[in-house]
Amino acid sequence: MNIKRILFGALAAVGIAAGAETADVAPVRPVNSSYMLSVGSSHLGDTYLSAVKYTGWSAAFNYDRMQAMKFSPDRWRQQLQLGVQVDGAENPARNAHMYYASLSASWGMMRRWELPWRLAVGVGGSAGGNFGATYCDRNSNNPASVKADITLNLSGFATWRCRIGRLPLMLLWQTSLPLTGVFFSQEYDELYYEIYLGNHSGLVHWAWPGNMFRWNNLVAADLDFGNSRLRLGFRSNIYSTEVNHLTTRIFNYAFVVGVTGDWMSVSTRRGLPAETARIVYALSLIHI
Repeated sequence: MNIKRILFGALAAVGIAAGAETADVAPVRPVNSSYMLSVGSSHLGDTYLSAVKYTGWSAAFNYDRMQAMKFSPDRWRQQLQLGVQVDGAENPARNAHMYYASLSASWGMMRRWELPWRLAVGVGGSAGGNFGATYCDRNSNNPASVKADITLNLSGFATWRCRIGRLPLMLLWQTSLPLTGVFFSQEYDELYYEIYLGNHSGLVHWAWPGNMFRWNNLVAADLDFGNSRLRLGFRSNIYSTEVNHLTTRIFNYAFVVGVTGDWMSVSTRRGLPAETARIVYALSLIHI
């Protein structure tokens, strides 16, 4: 009887130790961070300020953070995006200028699938907000128009990993499209001074693709040089609203240059991850 108890206790201890060791070796989830600068063309139209379309330049800075989720790292990704944009344009007669500035932020989750031929795709949703304004230096009564919205978006990405000679390369496509939300728009010919005095009716509108359309796309190539990667690409942003007999069109097409890499944080309490820990990258399970 004593021998059976001793044997049973030894087996139980081995099982507990093995389970604890397996639990301790959690997957390592590096953070993929990207810093991007975009420069290109801008096409501005805001009938609250002018019936004429303006064309000019656009510049933007974007930060993108993506990481595998803790609860299901092989399948789910979380993404944080922040952006600052400034546009400057002039009318066809070149005697008036219109400017646009905006801040944007979004956070979301995407389900990722690893496909054959080193392909990976992800589809999910996000919640985001945008705040900005257009300004026309030719107007005196109505010189500016506020643009603000909070939306729920459909988002996705696709990657393909390959090589050019000995140089590892990843091709990336990211996209987002608002499905619903709310956005701000004043009435036709309404002064902002009237809003300041208390006329707040008809300012907030339910958004759907029929009255507010935004489609953001990024196509890029990440060239792997070791610790970090060089990103070269092209970005297009299409923003359009039609409400209260007012129409807004803001189109941007820009070339992108940036740096991106996978970073791993180390806890001073836990120390370095175990050598047997599995690494789950944000954009793909495959690293060339």
